[in-house]
Amino acid sequence: MKACKPHLVRMGVFLLFLSATVPGYGQRGTIDLNVGETSDKFGALAPVTSADLDLNGDVMVKKPSVKSGGPGIVAGGEVRVPSDDTNHAKEFAVFGGLAFPVNSNFSIAIHAQVRKIDLPVATVNNQILVRYNMELIEVPIVLKYKFGPDKRAFVHVEGGPEFTPRFRSAAATLLIVLPHPDFDHGYTLRGNAGYTFGKWYAQGTYETRYFKFDQNPNNPSNLYNWKSNMIMAGVGVTF
Repeated sequence: MKACKPHLVRMGVFLLFLSATVPGYGQRGTIDLNVGETSDKFGALAPVTSADLDLNGDVMVKKPSVKSGGPGIVAGGEVRVPSDDTNHAKEFAVFGGLAFPVNSNFSIAIHAQVRKIDLPVATVNNQILVRYNMELIEVPIVLKYKFGPDKRAFVHVEGGPEFTPRFRSAAATLLIVLPHPDFDHGYTLRGNAGYTFGKWYAQGTYETRYFKFDQNPNNPSNLYNWKSNMIMAGVGVTF
């Protein structure tokens, strides 16, 4: 877990910066902490599971214009830390985007997101193989809907295709480093459902993700092909 501390520090500094620099009249944000389980499968290797910690935050930098109907501007980030980072990925992401209110219950947003994924090593026949890390540009569509008494219940759905990653070599090592593979396709889908209690809210989250790379010498035994499923429960606060 020590190697994950820089990610948590970056996220905390980022959220503090946003809350300190956004004018009070335009500021509305959320921070939530989620705990659950992630299951990862790489190529033909057996799937592995681990506890996972996920910290999310976002701020409405500029509220939507009531007069002109213009979109709002949002910004935020995410840190994901598994309890077993030998077999599971660590992640850090920041994003900015536009939010379009359709009505008082429903909104559509488009985010431009930069995500860094530190992939775990692969162990094959007692031999440790080091994967390249990935940096991604993501453009998810985010749908948000509020309903029920006082619109306290909510559902959020987001997702989109993955694009060709930028590969970064891991830290210098004496272990065998796999070459970086050729990207085929991928996607990420996430859904949240929850309920608001004043300034606090509780939610459940499910995410599924898939990366496929060409089967060639750069991707031996499809060791880069990655299927991930995550399920979590958490609490958050609005400010």
